[in-house]
Amino acid sequence: MDTLTRMRAFIDVVEAEGFSAAARKIGRSKALLSKYVRELEDELGALLLNRTTRQFSLTEAGHTYFARASEIIREIDSLADSVRESARDVRGRIKLSAPRTFADVEIGQSLIDFAKAYPDITLDIHLDDRFVDLVEEGFDLAIRITRLENSSLIARKLAPFSVRLCASPELIAKRGRPLKPQDMAHLPCIVDTNGRWLSNWPFIGENGGTLSVPVSGPIEVNSPLTAKTAALAGLGYAMLPDFIAAEEIESGRLVTVLDEHICTEGSGIFAVYPHRRYLPAKVRVLVDYLAQWFKRCDPERRAAPARVIKTDASVP
Repeated sequence: MDTLTRMRAFIDVVEAEGFSAAARKIGRSKALLSKYVRELEDELGALLLNRTTRQFSLTEAGHTYFARASEIIREIDSLADSVRESARDVRGRIKLSAPRTFADVEIGQSLIDFAKAYPDITLDIHLDDRFVDLVEEGFDLAIRITRLENSSLIARKLAPFSVRLCASPELIAKRGRPLKPQDMAHLPCIVDTNGRWLSNWPFIGENGGTLSVPVSGPIEVNSPLTAKTAALAGLGYAMLPDFIAAEEIESGRLVTVLDEHICTEGSGIFAVYPHRRYLPAKVRVLVDYLAQWFKRCDPERRAAPARVIKTDASVP
């Protein structure tokens, strides 16, 4: 049995967080995976996993080996992909991270459409609103809806993205329309705890600079969909992604406010992947497909982005 097979078995077990889960995932027996990992440890002369009856944990050597072995396996798979690409045979598994919001709304259809178009590529989709560590956790690609910070990762913008500050017409009639960002500190707000801002919302101030306003309200929730529902119920103002609130804004069930003060520069929907010497063909095919999907479908499905302009509006 070759080292690469044992190495892959070890990686499968760690990523699945157990021998039984790994066996179910890759279609091999638990006993066989245990045998491969034990043989790998014998070959290395080091213990990689601390095993107990109910669970296991990585040893220090295991952590080191997993990180490096994952990179080696990805490089080997990428090399195979490049050869297959020359023969127009793109196949394999893509481990993809995406926020739950992406999959829960219409734009998540892009992944379903890709799976139908490329049946030889398996999408291993992990929905998580946190920012995963692509290299450490072995992801090939991540979809991120955000404003990108400086990073060693490579990013391709798939589509524009902006947020809208919304409230129901009933709430605006009851509590009043804010005329400047600072007014939000005195109005009920729905806080989406998935956002980087949490309860400090960023705005463009009257002088064009960035202004942070502390907000609070009756609900804090880690779901923009629930935040939208709360806003529709008149519980408060909500900062919502445009693709989440587009239909309600168009119908008038939600009304936008402070459009000229909403920060949008640098925001977008991005495909993000680790910096490598060459991008695996299967990943490049997916990224290209998503870019074309958004180019074809997105303009008809999204609300107009919030304007980004300076304003000298005075406060009564």
